[in-house]
Amino acid sequence: MLSRTVSALVPVLGRLSVSSETAGPVAPGSIVAANHSSLADPGVVLAALHRLGTEPVVMATAGLWRVPLLGRLLRGGGHIPVHRGTARAAAALDLAAEALADGRVVLIYGEGGLPKRRDPRDAEPGAFRTGLARLAAVSGAPVVPLGQCGARRLSSGSTAKQLAGFATAPLRRPALHVHLGAPLHLGGDTAEATAAAHRAVTAAWRTAEQHLHGDAGHPGGPDRSPVTPRKHSPAGQPSAS
Repeated sequence: MLSRTVSALVPVLGRLSVSSETAGPVAPGSIVAANHSSLADPGVVLAALHRLGTEPVVMATAGLWRVPLLGRLLRGGGHIPVHRGTARAAAALDLAAEALADGRVVLIYGEGGLPKRRDPRDAEPGAFRTGLARLAAVSGAPVVPLGQCGARRLSSGSTAKQLAGFATAPLRRPALHVHLGAPLHLGGDTAEATAAAHRAVTAAWRTAEQHLHGDAGHPGGPDRSPVTPRKHSPAGQPSAS
């Protein structure tokens, strides 16, 4: 329900394009690791994954479960609240490992929070926390790096600017791009695995940035090819390329 909701909303707010280094949906039992730059980017990422035929379980800050409508969607979809800074935080990794064992795809943000800067500029991902590496180690799941670029044009800055950004987005319809890299298995100790995951997500972000800036000068913008280099129909079925 949450993925369908944002998939209907995001095209109203911006022009989303998606690229992937592998064809089809993300494999069941995978971890998708994304960069986090804006309050808007979870919706952008979910809409992109929905376009590829993937409906993930999201690990998100527990405070979102207190938002009336959003909290109901999160509970109904079996998403995972993260009680940061408390003794309950580790339980989220246990729930995520169970979801992976059940064949679900888990979406996690390695940075564990939003950047503190207020300008709308995109920048490479910040330092990762160890939760992603620990989840990959305990579950043995492959990690699919995801880079998103453009969400800060929807929402960034002070509370007033974020509200204004959402309000004016249907008129501006900024370009948004999401890129999925090839799956990888994290090895080594936690520090090494965390560094490897950060490099992979940063590479995916750089590819998303190149798609976004490379397409900006063409008529119609990045909407001309919804998924590249392998094209998909809106329903996520592969088409001839």
